[in-house]
Amino acid sequence: MKDKYTILLTNDDGYEAKGLLALRDVLQEIEGVNVIVVAPANEKSACGHSLTLVKPLRFVSVDDDFYKLEDGTPSDCVYLSLSALFAEKKPDLLVSGINRGSNMGEDITYSGTVAGAMEGVLHGIPSIAISQVMDFSDPSGDFSLAQESIKTLVVKIKNGKFPLPKRELLNINVPSNVQEAQMQVTYAGYRHYANDAHLHRNPRGEEYYWLGLHPLNFSAREQTGMSDYEAIEAGLISITPIMLDMSAYKSMQTLKTWIQGETL
Repeated sequence: MKDKYTILLTNDDGYEAKGLLALRDVLQEIEGVNVIVVAPANEKSACGHSLTLVKPLRFVSVDDDFYKLEDGTPSDCVYLSLSALFAEKKPDLLVSGINRGSNMGEDITYSGTVAGAMEGVLHGIPSIAISQVMDFSDPSGDFSLAQESIKTLVVKIKNGKFPLPKRELLNINVPSNVQEAQMQVTYAGYRHYANDAHLHRNPRGEEYYWLGLHPLNFSAREQTGMSDYEAIEAGLISITPIMLDMSAYKSMQTLKTWIQGETL
């Protein structure tokens, strides 16, 4: 009897997040698929590709094939899953999400959602990160288009193959307030950042800060094609291939010249 196609799910919004549960529900509809969830016990948004090295971690069973990792990050969830749950056979696919909010441009370096997929490809597992762009005035959010999109892609991968080479992942962003949308292959846009820290004082007069959410302002790079942000603005589903090799190849000769003391 042929083994079922196994998909490992994680996220950075926590094991109770609506996006994760929506992802689990829709992928369980696919015939011949076994879905296993390992997610952080608490929200770990913007934790990046961090691992917990200074204290022990513990799996807690939530449901059949569903675990939370006490105080773990998405990278912890993937790393420990491969050691404890998949020691004999790796999952066929890893999906991280559905994140509540976008992960575009350089925001992917902050994202725990994308980091979960990064950890997957480091271990040779085809991996996808998927995020739902949100109107945060709506606290519940609608993940139906994201569900439809990820199901379509996973079926395509299961019945064929993953479209990228090793150490590359798919980063998907789904527009908000859209019922239907085409998929657009994009590159990561150029994010404009600003400081949005808010100073407050507690009843004892001690100062503390909240880091806020500044607007999503992007611009295009000197590239052909469309950026992830431009696709979202056009009501399209952005699919960006992301590689883990961050070497600045175009700057290598300039750096060699600088080291040798020559005029740039």
